[in-house]
Amino acid sequence: MKRLLYVCLDGLGDDPVPELDGRTPLEAAATPVLDRMAADGALGLVHTVGEDVAPESDIAVFAILGYDPRHEHPGRGVLEALGSGMEFRDGDLALRVNFATQGGGEILDRRVGRDLGSDEARALAAEVNERVRLPGATFELLATVEHRGALVIRSEEGSLSANVANTDPAYRKEGALGVALETFEPRVASAEPLDDAEATRRASELVDRFTEDSARVLDVSEVNARRRAAGRLPANLILSRDAGDHVPRLVPIKERFGPAWGCFVEMPVERGIALVLGMDPVDAPTGGDRRARYAAWASLAAEALEGYDALYVHIKGPDVPAHDGRALDKRAVIEDIDVAFFAEVVPRIDLRGTVVVVTADHSTSCVRKAHTADPVPLLVTGGGVPSDGARSFGEREARDGRLGTLRGVDILPSVVPLLR
Repeated sequence: MKRLLYVCLDGLGDDPVPELDGRTPLEAAATPVLDRMAADGALGLVHTVGEDVAPESDIAVFAILGYDPRHEHPGRGVLEALGSGMEFRDGDLALRVNFATQGGGEILDRRVGRDLGSDEARALAAEVNERVRLPGATFELLATVEHRGALVIRSEEGSLSANVANTDPAYRKEGALGVALETFEPRVASAEPLDDAEATRRASELVDRFTEDSARVLDVSEVNARRRAAGRLPANLILSRDAGDHVPRLVPIKERFGPAWGCFVEMPVERGIALVLGMDPVDAPTGGDRRARYAAWASLAAEALEGYDALYVHIKGPDVPAHDGRALDKRAVIEDIDVAFFAEVVPRIDLRGTVVVVTADHSTSCVRKAHTADPVPLLVTGGGVPSDGARSFGEREARDGRLGTLRGVDILPSVVPLLR
């Protein structure tokens, strides 16, 4: 049986950018290794969750791993909590949170200028855990990476329901789906109950109470006093989204598709996905020089493929500069991935006995500074896959590829037969 290397480049897809002569960052990037892989393999496009859905990463990753997020996703909050090692039981309420900045009744920055250190966030979380009290409930706030975190609320008066609206106005909750919005009112939303159940009403009240009381604590924190004195934005607000209230019972990915899987984890949500799908998380180094980090991942990936039938690698890099509209930086990240990850890993694996899949979880537009519903490129090569004869790996080349346009949940059912 052949092996599978499945690489997701977070936020890879994009719009044509004027400053790149009407090309996308991927099309403008110098990517000789990916281009050679494209020339040797087959291309297509993927609507990861739906043609009209601008997905968050978690539901998109569920989909491209073959699980329909509309029916099988537990809510991002649960994945963040489990992936962070937090205690969570059915009936608890778990939410993904961001430290943010507010002032004058408006949200000034949803990510605190992207310069909140993880140590600062942990100190702020400790203050909130110590000083905020919820009526008839307890909670745990955990700062994870930079401005990101997870919140678990445990009621002393029965189970809580996740059917509440997001307080983060940049994301709309549609059932189990978290959908990114291109435009939104920059004000904290209420965690409104989305049904009439007592468990939902109680959850709504607790989330809103937490939002209000934690903001008062954060606003007078010494951490934020130091940030203000240094001319930096204060982290004086916590935004929550994508609540979940149960641990999903899913068919493990090995039973569903056959291969035994490892998963490179960089963020807590990816570890959570690995755990609920029955994949073995492989801790990848973080921090430091970007190219050195990608090269280390390449080395680990080549080694891990010796112990697993399939390896899923999720590289966050392209998404971050796109949210800030930095097209040149996104192009540079893609070039670093090509030269440091793919140029290192490809020579170390036997492409006759390994199928390599490269795609994305969603498009993140540098022009619109948001996730979009646009399809993402898909590349399948190695393992005897016939060649399209493509000239390069990019959105427009992928549009003409022989794989056509797929749904995210159809990728693995199409690829796994190639492993036999």
